[in-house]
Amino acid sequence: MQPFLLAIEGAIGVGKTTLARLLQPRFEAELLLEAFEENPFLSDFYADRDRYAFQTQMFFLLSRYRQQQVTPVLLSRGPVIADYTFAKDSLFARMNLDGDELDVYEQLYTVLADRILVPDLVVYLRADTDLLMLRIAMRDRVYEREMDRGYIERLRQAYERHFSTYTRSPLLTIEAGDLDYVQDPGALDFIERQIRMALGIGAYQQALPQMESVSLSRPPAPAARTAFTTTRRDVMEEFLMVSEALGRVGAALANYTPGPPEEAPAELRTALQDATGRLQRLTHAAGVDLHRG
Repeated sequence: MQPFLLAIEGAIGVGKTTLARLLQPRFEAELLLEAFEENPFLSDFYADRDRYAFQTQMFFLLSRYRQQQVTPVLLSRGPVIADYTFAKDSLFARMNLDGDELDVYEQLYTVLADRILVPDLVVYLRADTDLLMLRIAMRDRVYEREMDRGYIERLRQAYERHFSTYTRSPLLTIEAGDLDYVQDPGALDFIERQIRMALGIGAYQQALPQMESVSLSRPPAPAARTAFTTTRRDVMEEFLMVSEALGRVGAALANYTPGPPEEAPAELRTALQDATGRLQRLTHAAGVDLHRG
């Protein structure tokens, strides 16, 4: 099968990861799943969004960028199914940041977004707020137990606005509330057929009349995949990686009580080694010799 990058999107609780896992064996694809639980600020953010929004968003930006760098390697082996798009990061940032913090974020996002592969198809799972809240409650993640309905409603609306003008790649919209693809194999078959038809791959049948719940839109022209080799951007990328590494050092230090060096936790050792290595790469990329007087 010709390699392709399929991204599944939608608000919190809509079922992105579940659908990605169910489709993976049908397309014999690699999975690229968002590592959101690695964010050390996430629980604090849900408890106090105003205070922790910037730290949370910056960690997500750098973490998602780093994770996306493996996409070309995965595509060299076959199809890839992701449960998020890199563009979602800016969607959340515009919801949670403002003023100088948003300005700083957008400058960094612009630099990184140019280096990310555009999906060959985005599947947007649409659902109302009641369904999202129900699914959030059912999966019962500790940090989501006090999830504010108003926040989820604003997020749902933000996704609607985002995809109402989305043109970077073909977009397949599916009403998640109409199709129980977890319990109903026929619903999953239907979604698979729609994806194959949108990508122009494999054999598919005409959609069943009772399942006409999708829409497909295409961009004015194919999105080009480009690579940038600007030296300044390379330096900025290394700087961002240093910032991310130092964030992990800070998270490891949060619960650390200084003691004998041999008793330092492995997590802190690893974080410090990574930060040190990235600082060395930054000095090399910037052409700075720290040993010169």
